[in-house]
Amino acid sequence: MAATLQLESTLTDRYQTTVPDAVRRALKLGKRDKIRYLLQPDGAVVIARASDDSDDPALGAFLGFLASDLATHPQRVTALDAGLRKRLQSLVGKIKVDLDAALPDET
Repeated sequence: MAATLQLESTLTDRYQTTVPDAVRRALKLGKRDKIRYLLQPDGAVVIARASDDSDDPALGAFLGFLASDLATHPQRVTALDAGLRKRLQSLVGKIKVDLDAALPDET
C-alpha cells in the first residue's frame, strides 16, 4: 500500500478551516471550487474535489455509494474472469465506440 501523508488544520471560532496546500494541489482545487466530504461507516472522512454531477442527483448518490463501498471493501474489486470477458465480447461484437464523441440530442 502506498504511503499516506497526514496533515492537520485548525477550526476557527466559526468552524472554518484552511485546506492545506498539499491537499489543494492533490485535488487540483482553486478558489471557489467545491469540496465533497464522504463519511465512512468507521467514522473516517474522505475529502474529494466535488464533481459537477449536481445536474443528476441520482448519479451523485450512486457515485458516492460506489466510492464508499470501494473504500470500505477494497477486496471486492476483482478482474473480470475470462469467461465473462468472452461473453461480453460476443455480445458487442466488433462495435467501435468513441467515448469522446458527443451524444446525439434526444428527440
